[in-house]
Amino acid sequence: MHRRLSACLILFLSLLTVAHAQSPAPQAQAGFDVKARQVYMVEAETGTVLFARAEDEVVPAASLAKLMTMASVFKALSAGEITLDTQYPVTEHAWRTGGAPSRTSTMFAALKSSVRVEDLVRGVTVQFANDACIILGEGIAGSEAAFVERMNAEARALGLEKSAFANATGLPDPGNRVTMREMVLLARHLENAYPAYMHYYLEPEFEWNKIKQRNRNPLLALNIGVTGFVTGFSEEGGYSVVAAVNRDGKHLLLAMGGMESDKVRTEESRRIIEWALATFERRTLFKEGETIADASVYGGSASTVPLVAGDEVDVFLPKDNSQRLVARVVYNWPVRAPVEPGQDVGTLKIWNDKQLLREVPVKTAGTVTVGTLRSRALDALIELFFFWI
Repeated sequence: MHRRLSACLILFLSLLTVAHAQSPAPQAQAGFDVKARQVYMVEAETGTVLFARAEDEVVPAASLAKLMTMASVFKALSAGEITLDTQYPVTEHAWRTGGAPSRTSTMFAALKSSVRVEDLVRGVTVQFANDACIILGEGIAGSEAAFVERMNAEARALGLEKSAFANATGLPDPGNRVTMREMVLLARHLENAYPAYMHYYLEPEFEWNKIKQRNRNPLLALNIGVTGFVTGFSEEGGYSVVAAVNRDGKHLLLAMGGMESDKVRTEESRRIIEWALATFERRTLFKEGETIADASVYGGSASTVPLVAGDEVDVFLPKDNSQRLVARVVYNWPVRAPVEPGQDVGTLKIWNDKQLLREVPVKTAGTVTVGTLRSRALDALIELFFFWI
């Protein structure tokens, strides 16, 4: 009984030290910092958090809302609901609110004309055009308000809990709000779900109505590996950005907000990207199929079952490590027999000081049949003991 009770306690308290995996908190690395109030940066393939500050703070969406607009448009395209050749009319609402009279980002779509979906997509991804957003929304859903309902439903389905949208453009409205963490989640979804459409974000310029405009994403011209997405500005929230980076075999996703000027946004984006690319390297913590921990089993022929991750568990760590990484397995104690291989039972959480770097699902790697009456009675006493504790 003592041996079994100790095993339960060790896993419950989750004290697992990973050998050769040491690093300081990301934002303190070499004294590095950025002039942004909210920051969230991850390595996309592993999901390792490289820098985080106020990433769950709710801020005005501004043009970052256009990521959700395009997620809804790309979903309609992928489902065959519309095609790139579908044409939508330019309504007076779209023209006045987001077109030439609005003095905002626009593709200058002419009132009462019709525009192909592909050209509207270019208007949004290259020029951050508000008229294109509204035309798409009205065309797909019948009205901008109905399209916004789609946007919010899709946001909830993707796990965006705090972000919400009041229009298709991100133009000022108290209902437009996002967090940097959720913008990174949304950016990752766009890349994973709609890779065929990501090239639009890289187009250097787009001409419509005889007006040629260069891509409004200033990071593309820096040649630092940025492959999308969008920048934003609001009086309350300052200057913001969401960017994807593919360079030197690394894939980064960055969201920052609360900067004081367009110049600062561009400079700080460059700095944090260059810092991340130069500072971090990939490390393997657990190989595919390697036992990470043993979970206690209730009422089984064996007292524990090994837990593994589905794939190799890698993280990105600073090259000059100085602190220990800690991994914790979190699961509902105890696992009840019978147990089959491949059951999802919990999560491996990898921490660096107070910074959560990565969460990985863990599953059972063995079979445990139902135990004898005596072993089940003993397990019941142990469970009762922990219940009263």
